Parts: sequence; C-alpha cells; structure tokens
Amino acid sequence: MGIQEIATVTGLSKATVSRALRGLPSVADTTIDQVRRVADELGYVPSSAAAGLATGRQRAVGVVVPVLDRWFYVKALGGVDAELRQAGYDLVLYNLGGPDGDRDRAFRRSMLRQRVDALVLLSLVLDETERSELQLSEHPMIVIGGPAPGLRNVGVDDDVVSHLAVSHLLGLGHRQIAYVGGQDEAGMNVAVPFRRRDGFLDAMAAAGLAVPPRWIVDGRFSFAGGVAAGAALLDGPPAARPGRPTAVFCASDEMALGVMLTAARLGLDVPGDLSVIGIDGHEYGAAVGLTTIAQDPEAQGRTAARAVLAEVDGARPRAVAPAPVSLVVRSSTGAPRAR
Repeated sequence: MGIQEIATVTGLSKATVSRALRGLPSVADTTIDQVRRVADELGYVPSSAAAGLATGRQRAVGVVVPVLDRWFYVKALGGVDAELRQAGYDLVLYNLGGPDGDRDRAFRRSMLRQRVDALVLLSLVLDETERSELQLSEHPMIVIGGPAPGLRNVGVDDDVVSHLAVSHLLGLGHRQIAYVGGQDEAGMNVAVPFRRRDGFLDAMAAAGLAVPPRWIVDGRFSFAGGVAAGAALLDGPPAARPGRPTAVFCASDEMALGVMLTAARLGLDVPGDLSVIGIDGHEYGAAVGLTTIAQDPEAQGRTAARAVLAEVDGARPRAVAPAPVSLVVRSSTGAPRAR
C-alpha cells in the first residue's frame, strides 16, 4: 500500500499526501488528520529505505539519553517517539549507560552521522570533543532538559521554578526551609541542579533569610538519595527538633518522595511537622499528596522532535520558549506548626 492509494481515496495529490504524512506546517491540520486516518485504515507503512534512496535521508532521528531509569527521561522519550511516529520517522536510541558507559560508541565512532537525520539530546553535558563530533555531523540538534553551550534547548526556566516553590512555602509562613538537590550521579546536565539550587538561594536571600549550609543536602536526584537526604536533615533525638527545618524544597519529585518516606519513618507529620514540595509532576506524587511544580516532559519531547523535523525539511532553526510550569498544591504543604 503506497501514497498513490491514499491520494486516490482522499482525492488529494500525492505531494499533499506526502507532506501530510510528515506533518509539515504547510498542510492544514484537518488534512493531516484525514490523511493519517486513511493511511491507518489502508495499513500504510512508510518505507525508510525507499525514502532514503529518494531523498538521501534515513527517516530516523537519534535520541541520546544518559540512562533509562529516570522518570523525566522516560516521559520525554515517549513524547519524542510519539511525534516521530506521526511523521513516519524511526527513533534510534543511544543509551550512554551513566558515568561508566561507553560514550565513544555514540559520539566518536560516527554511528550518529551514518544512521540518522537529526539528534535530540536529553540533559547531557558535552565535552569539547563531543561537541566537535556533533558539529561535524551537521545534523539538526536540540537538547531537552537543560541548556548546553551552542545548542538550543527545550526545558523549564529553573530559576522561575525555584522561586515559585519558595514563594509558596513563604506564603504559608515558613522561614526555616532546607533544600535537597545535588548532582545526578547518572550524568544529567549540571546546569539543571545548579540553577535550581541557585534559584532557591536567591529567593531565600530576597526574603532576607539565611540558609545554614547543613540544610543544603545532596539527594542525587533519585528516590534513594531523597531517603538518605531526609535522614541527614531530620534524624536525631526529639530535643533536636527545634533546630530542624519546617519545610524542605526538593529539586525533583523523586527526591521529595524519599524525604516524605523518611519523615514517616521518624514519626513526623507531613505537613504538620514538615512541609515538602518537589518539582516535576510525577504521577506517584499525586498518589501521596505531594505538592509540586509540575512540568510536562512528554510535551517537551514532542516540541523537540517537531523542531528538528522542521529543520530536516529545510526550516531555519528557531529559539524555543521556556516550557510552562504550574504550582500544584496538595496535602504535603501547610502552615508551620508552632514550636
């Protein structure tokens, strides 16, 4: 089943059908929907090999991820994949496997240059050699989740996110606020945790509040790290409780969930004894009542995929606006209890 059959059924030209299957902006949304519906009914499957012979393209986009076990990466990857499938492109996944993985396989052995038409990088820190390799490929490129020198990125404004979280806690009456962040040992973009930490400190300073160094704790951007960070902040005899924070701002929901678990193990009431707020909008957070600054990594993935596909089709690169966020207030935050 080919494009000619779809054109016959829809009454459109083969050129319009081809553009609609790729989701090009020059085609009306109603036409794209009609063509894709008919293509599905007829069982049309685009041929990457035929497209490559005709256009010199692979009809594939490479996505490079630091690891596969982080909520943000999985959601963003799903958004990229959904957009590519709609456009008739394949996704080629390069998992770097964390700090001990083989980055040469992706960056220094020319695999990316030979197999894909564009690249999407998820929260990666690139060294000078890697940047040079990518520039040689001349592929359209974009980063999801954090800025990288010389590359566009799709992501939230981390300074704005931190200020929203701190403002929420200050509005509830909290003044003793701790921060759980730290560098992700799996190799995520260093700008993300540093910007969130700096945004937290700036917001606290603007309110005239100092943060004791012991209240800035490394949670490794993981659930287990959040459990350990909670213990470092909260564990100790009851007599020490007046010196504990009344609220904790965590730079990810996974860490926030870990802090909440530690608080429960120590017999602390959330939010009576401790308010907890995170960042992300993780689905597990809703189940336990976690207040969060929610983002949509799946939508960010779709935005990134559309951006590089447009460039593959000849569009000029355009800057991408910061992704939207929203404060979702649940039961994990409340006014501080008198001590």
